[in-house]
Amino acid sequence: MKTLKDYSTDGILSRIDRITLIPESRLKTVLDPPRSVKIELTGRCQFRCTFCALPVRDKQPIKDMDFEFFKRITTDMRVAGVEEIGVFFIGESFLNPKLLCDAVYFLKKILDYPYVFLTSNAAAAEPSVVAEVMLAGLNSLKWSVNSSSEEEFVRVMKVDKKMFWRALKNIRDAWFVRQHLEAPCRLYASSIQYDGEQQAKMKPFLETHILPFVDQHYELPLYSMGSFATEREAELGYKPGAGNQGRIGALRSPLPCWSVFTEGHVTSQGHLSACCFDADGHWTMANLHDTPFMEAWNSQAFQDLRSAHLKKDVAGTACENCIAYAG
Repeated sequence: MKTLKDYSTDGILSRIDRITLIPESRLKTVLDPPRSVKIELTGRCQFRCTFCALPVRDKQPIKDMDFEFFKRITTDMRVAGVEEIGVFFIGESFLNPKLLCDAVYFLKKILDYPYVFLTSNAAAAEPSVVAEVMLAGLNSLKWSVNSSSEEEFVRVMKVDKKMFWRALKNIRDAWFVRQHLEAPCRLYASSIQYDGEQQAKMKPFLETHILPFVDQHYELPLYSMGSFATEREAELGYKPGAGNQGRIGALRSPLPCWSVFTEGHVTSQGHLSACCFDADGHWTMANLHDTPFMEAWNSQAFQDLRSAHLKKDVAGTACENCIAYAG
């Protein structure tokens, strides 16, 4: 039986840490292209997680990304020097399986990106689609697993308990799909590190239902999601940390925030955002429909925000009200 300790080194952790640690060379306002960009294929998600910013979109018309637009911006990014593309951002990419498969194929087979990765809640990750994205060349598939029982799942994710068991089945099936295909895609899982009793419940759950079916597991702090979810978090008794500090074991200072300097984030509407939690466009730096990627990456809005982060004073910026900087 694998244990949590078996998943504590190597693999995905070095990639995460390389993005969340801002090197001295990137502590400036005008930057070279980021190594990594996450692109939201769909802004939709079937979950309504209490710690997530996505529910603020419920009153907004959300469309999936146009594939021709996706091809144009990823070609632009590849020419600029971007090396890694995440085919997700806040929405759940498996809700549009054709777009997801087409996107991975285009990135790997046409543009020859070295690394393409995906994070999913697993509930819609049907084995046939997982097989297709693996065959298309997906390098990494990570499951977000944050409930240890169907009761907690319903309470935190705010959806039917059937999705809990469906997600677990899809996680198991993906392991055997990869084995059958002999695909090089790595399988990972992450979980929020809760406190006290809840943390004690997660450990045996992970060891039984998740660790046998992934190559590596790691833990994350409870993010504030840009301060959108704090009221519900308080109701549930979970205390969020400051901003996005990376992973447990390699936490970063919230100021300056790595998201502003080391990784691009593109919404399904085609907006380049400065925040990895941007569900409502509050941190939009440019519209990629009419602005080339590198021009957007170094837009005046982005430069001004980076300047504020470097000074560790974000008063008057889009980041002002984030819980990361409260108190």
